[in-house]
Amino acid sequence: MLYPIQNAIRNRLDLSGIWDFQTDPQGVGEEHGWFNGLSAARPIAVPGSWNEQYEDLFNYLGLAWYVRHTFVPASWRGQRIFLRVGSACYQATVYVNGERVGSHEGGHLPFAFEVTELLRWDSENTIAISVENELKPTRVPAGNMNTALGPFASYPRTTYDFFPFAGIHRPVILYSLPQSFVEDVTVVTELDGVDGIVQVTAKLNQPVSTTGLLTLSGGETRLTTDLSFTDGVASVSVRVPAARLWSDRDPYLYDLTVETESDRYTLKIGIRTIAVQGKQILLNGKPVQLNGFGRHEDFIASGKGLNLPLMVKDYQLMRWTGANSYRTSHYPYSEEEMQLADREGFLIIDEIPAVSLQFESEEHIAERLRVCLQQIDELVARDKNHPSVVMWCVANEPMPSSLNLSNLSGASADDPTVVRGKQFLDTLLARTRELDQSRLVTLVTVMGGPQSWMEGCDVICMNRYWGWYVMGGQLDEARSALERELDQVWATWQRPVIVTEFGADTMAGMHGHPNVMWTEEYQAEFIRIYLETAAARDYVAGMQVWNFADFAAVQSIMRVGGLNMKGVFTRTRQPKMAAHVLREFWAR
Repeated sequence: MLYPIQNAIRNRLDLSGIWDFQTDPQGVGEEHGWFNGLSAARPIAVPGSWNEQYEDLFNYLGLAWYVRHTFVPASWRGQRIFLRVGSACYQATVYVNGERVGSHEGGHLPFAFEVTELLRWDSENTIAISVENELKPTRVPAGNMNTALGPFASYPRTTYDFFPFAGIHRPVILYSLPQSFVEDVTVVTELDGVDGIVQVTAKLNQPVSTTGLLTLSGGETRLTTDLSFTDGVASVSVRVPAARLWSDRDPYLYDLTVETESDRYTLKIGIRTIAVQGKQILLNGKPVQLNGFGRHEDFIASGKGLNLPLMVKDYQLMRWTGANSYRTSHYPYSEEEMQLADREGFLIIDEIPAVSLQFESEEHIAERLRVCLQQIDELVARDKNHPSVVMWCVANEPMPSSLNLSNLSGASADDPTVVRGKQFLDTLLARTRELDQSRLVTLVTVMGGPQSWMEGCDVICMNRYWGWYVMGGQLDEARSALERELDQVWATWQRPVIVTEFGADTMAGMHGHPNVMWTEEYQAEFIRIYLETAAARDYVAGMQVWNFADFAAVQSIMRVGGLNMKGVFTRTRQPKMAAHVLREFWAR
């Protein structure tokens, strides 16, 4: 899972660009040898979702093929060559020069295969990737099944409220490594007074005993220590005197380099701690508020595809509001985004794609659990060294069969899906803690969901829409309901609370006096009420508005023009009145 880098030893070749593309609704491509080339190809951008690049592909989620031809530099001979895909939704299979290399299920996380023996050195190589994003009840997230949300049913028939963009969404990279290489690095940081303690475990691809060197540098600091590998693993602890700590206000990064006789790998690290104490979340031992947004990887034409200019723009707009945090709703975001969060000082709740989990079928539950555990393993392996990632989230809005949005006390204890759901979610929480004990772990609850599901969380994360889905147009009553529920949850669990979603759909430019639903005035007042309610409660450790920007959703009677319009910015990033309310509260 180490991010491919270029240095004097390692090489990388980014294959992003225009690929050949052809849909395969009948599933005949492999039989007809499409991995060697496409007979009816049209151009497609990689990275990018195919749905918004062509009108006729908008609702197509079936099988499709990507093909690209490339030379591999002759200087790479003698090294091991890998092909890495940053994200392909949902199921992808890779072919090189007509040979099937391997497959990966589940979008949003990278996968790589060694292709050394399949490459041609004196002619072009043909890279082919088949991808499909069919909606199935056994997938995470699921689709084409009944949902506890009932009347919110949609087309395409997802169980979640965002568009199921399909395709290769992040870069495809060829990279080379020496025969013996650094396969993994794990960094955990602690504080001892003003000193930082950096604990590093490095793993080689071979179980050999050898030596190496660790270097930590930043500013005037340059520390080196010897590494001793036993069975391919070396662990060391480095003390950094008077360490400059990473935080949302000073996101200072050190360079950490692991070097062996044959390889060298460098990554950026931040020295920081995250913990919970009473009512507060502590960053480096000091209280911190996680104020910001739920977001989506979403934009016109690119869909969920990596869009670097948009990413920079979004960070600037979030900073303009005074935000310091967001959740990767509802799936892991790109590695490039996590790197920017490290650099810019954003506090991230990092989430697997387990949105709208349901527990209606033992067969489906077992398969979804397998996929969720795989996603947790892959996410922690990918993002474990990012200082910006302060919390893992194992699910968003899991739903019991007896869901009742207006029920303050939660779903019925007699509902068998409540018991099955708790077992499922507790298993995910336990696996995450087993993999990483240095961060907080949570899940995000839905309105009317069982409060018992909150029990295993370090921080109580709640999505609440009093004044929109319930008590719409009745903001005074909504304020009272929110106050009662927050106080009741705190009294029950005595842990910090973050309202991870709250918001109201708003047509940009629609105004009202009085401020009726869908107007900018209503959204602004709605958000003001929630922020005022939170400010009066010292156990509320953060507020994350739903959503940062309007985003593509599925077609339904709930979604005008196929958009979720809860953004405080439009899909083209123009501010609504609510954005100025956030700036009033957060930027001061």
